[in-house]
Amino acid sequence: MIMTGTMIHKMIRGAIFALAGASFVLLVLPGGAARQRPTGAGTQTEPLHEESTPPTPVARTTLADFAWLEGRWEGVWGPRIAHQVWTPSRAGVMLGTFQLIENNKTLVIELFSLADGPDGIELRLRHFTPTLLAWEKTGPTILKLASADPKTVVFENPVDGEPKRAVIQRIDADTYISRSEILPETGQLQVTEITYRRQQDGPPSRSSRR
Repeated sequence: MIMTGTMIHKMIRGAIFALAGASFVLLVLPGGAARQRPTGAGTQTEPLHEESTPPTPVARTTLADFAWLEGRWEGVWGPRIAHQVWTPSRAGVMLGTFQLIENNKTLVIELFSLADGPDGIELRLRHFTPTLLAWEKTGPTILKLASADPKTVVFENPVDGEPKRAVIQRIDADTYISRSEILPETGQLQVTEITYRRQQDGPPSRSSRR
């Protein structure tokens, strides 16, 4: 099948993030525990109050919590190979690049960043053709950190559905699953998952040359 630019665009948007991951073990989410007590024929849920122990302050997520992203990652998406590189955080910004290859041809290049915005950590991304022509004519796509726990981090797009959510699930220190959810204005939810593995320094793998 011959792929047009529009077809590749739609396909790639579901495979991003690239972003992605490992240890969010330092993150703490707001919200208290709950308990249930019988009330007649049913149950009722009420907050659990610890009168003798003051609540523990919720730690704010910072760029330091994303330090595990530093380095090179590789994932397989059908016949395509996804390469991702993250640099250490400097001056309040952490930079990343993404390259998707099929049959020794680059399909798309992506530049993304993590930065601490007014409402918390933001993920900004923009796609380019191999000749560095931008796909997004109105500027980068912006996703905001919605939630995080020791295994999962979620970014959400408050403006549109391309993508609507980006979910990163950590499997171990060197493996994570990136899930992208695209919600078009018309049509059904499109979900793409890519498993990324950390690449050690050394000669490029055979798959990276595909």
